[in-house]
Amino acid sequence: MGCDNTMDYMTSIFIALGLAMDSFTVSLGIGTGKRRYDRRGHFRLIYHFGLFQAAMTALGWFAGNTIVHYIRAVDHWIALGLLLYVGGNMIRTGLNPEAVTYQSDPSRGKLLVLLSIATSIDAMAVGLSLAVLNEHWLIPVIIIGVVTWCLSSVGLLAGNHLGKKFGKKMEILGGTILIFIGLRVVITHVFLGLG
Repeated sequence: MGCDNTMDYMTSIFIALGLAMDSFTVSLGIGTGKRRYDRRGHFRLIYHFGLFQAAMTALGWFAGNTIVHYIRAVDHWIALGLLLYVGGNMIRTGLNPEAVTYQSDPSRGKLLVLLSIATSIDAMAVGLSLAVLNEHWLIPVIIIGVVTWCLSSVGLLAGNHLGKKFGKKMEILGGTILIFIGLRVVITHVFLGLG
């Protein structure tokens, strides 16, 4: 990267914190559900969120202006659809005391992959920006993955605590927040001309 490594690392950390907020919020929402995660389930969730965030950044850097250009035309709609699905499901089950938030375990299979994609799509644009600015990719990608991993873990643990304390109300709040994240992504891309 540049000569001033301290500045470069700090910039990467700030970028990583911004990207990791969606993963943190989704982890918080997942944690509020009835399901409790053992160490393996906890690790699978945070590992995939960190991995996808890092991998999408790297993919954006390597893809340059080709693939990313086409994906950016629809990425915000994909993220909105996925977050509406997850957030709406959380609100529905939050309003029904007997309902289970996820029919399948969000720390496994297709649902885990969908959540990982929904929270990491914006990272491709960051990777593209690094390529355009002629920045090296490895250190920012590692920092982005580690920061996402850490914040996802904090979100899941905090969600578990809040879910135990406040019950179904936290599921409704978590689902509402996810829907707002999806709407924010679309508004940012469509109305502010970033998509």
